[in-house]
Amino acid sequence: MFRLLATLVGLMFSATRAGHDPGLVPAGAGSGGGTARAARAPAPPGRRGPAAETWPDQPADAAAELIMPSAPAPGSAPAPAGPPGRPRPDWRRRRRLAWAAGLAAVVLVFRRALASVLLAALAGTLHLVGINVHLPHISFGWPWQSIAAGHSTSTEVGPWVLQKIEGISRPALGQASFDFLFTHRVSKSIGPWPCWYASTFYAVGRASATVDLNPGASWWQPAAGHYRLRILRRPAGGVPGRVSVAMVLPAPQLPQSPHQVTVDTMASRPVSVQHSWTYPGLGCGTVLRPQFPQSVLYAEAQRMAYTKARSSPQVTRPLISSAEAMATRTIRDNFVQPTVNALGYRLAAFSLSWAPARSAAGRPGG
Repeated sequence: MFRLLATLVGLMFSATRAGHDPGLVPAGAGSGGGTARAARAPAPPGRRGPAAETWPDQPADAAAELIMPSAPAPGSAPAPAGPPGRPRPDWRRRRRLAWAAGLAAVVLVFRRALASVLLAALAGTLHLVGINVHLPHISFGWPWQSIAAGHSTSTEVGPWVLQKIEGISRPALGQASFDFLFTHRVSKSIGPWPCWYASTFYAVGRASATVDLNPGASWWQPAAGHYRLRILRRPAGGVPGRVSVAMVLPAPQLPQSPHQVTVDTMASRPVSVQHSWTYPGLGCGTVLRPQFPQSVLYAEAQRMAYTKARSSPQVTRPLISSAEAMATRTIRDNFVQPTVNALGYRLAAFSLSWAPARSAAGRPGG
């Protein structure tokens, strides 16, 4: 009977404690009455405790309350840095690099088709605004067509060489030096007395002949036949190709004014003096007083040199030969050969001939 009573009391005590929060722990006695107080501790994870205002024994002194630390919930991870929903900067950079690499690969593979379309669009735009520019021709083609053709290059070398020639802005000059004698004379008669004084000078002249290396777009029309390029062998297997070029240019133009001829004043000198029998008599010497200013002598020598550079075969032949040699060397070495070498060819033959009578602008050729 006593055991049954003890069991019932224990069950009642357990039921009474079950109505309270199990998170209560005894707190230390206060400074006033020494009565035992209960401190509130947070409920364990996963369990919700009653509100704070429902506690009948809430301590009055907050400093004496025992607060038990709460354990973090299992499986929780720190939030990612940065604002949510936006990619990180390194991801954006990688994405841009991937797009750039893909675009470069597409341009490399389809470069022939893109070049053909761009050149066609550029030619149409220039034609609309009224600009006549010779552009190279690149036929449209897909990469697999080039692979199936089995040749190493399909570039038309002729238009590229002609475009280089059409870009020449300076003419070729052939120069020749020649010496001659000229006489400067001063005369004035006094009544029946003849008075004159003359001096002969040795002079050295220099003249230039001009070759127009770019006569204009009409000169290079295919129907005129002034430019012909033949492909003798295309490059294949690492072996460069071979081409031949034949051109026709306007004939060299001789000097058109005395200002295109110079006289070397350092080399010029007097060689002889002549005068009338009355000079240096008293009358003629007083009246004439012959003077030879440098400007007068230079102008007379320049006119004499211009006449010889236009009419004397001893001067015109070497002058024209020098201009032709200079033009041939300039066209071949500076424009044709570097262009064909850059495109994988070698210049097997080069010939330059001259139009017989007139230049491209309709002026006399010489």
